[in-house]
Amino acid sequence: MSWASIPFAVVIAFALYPMASLGHSKGIYQSKTDAEQRADEIGCKSVHQNNGKWMPCADERELHRQLRQQ
Repeated sequence: MSWASIPFAVVIAFALYPMASLGHSKGIYQSKTDAEQRADEIGCKSVHQNNGKWMPCADERELHRQLRQQ
């Protein structure tokens, strides 16, 4: 696979929003307490569950928004 085969829009999206792709890898916690601590660190006021695990912020959209501001 070469760079030429990757759609230009995809390359631009990752260049403009690199943290959005990291939201899951850095935002999923086993415990609600850990997610609440991270939520406080990044400026969210709540947490939510995702597939039995905990994530900071009210939803993933808010999480990604907060991470981009970091």
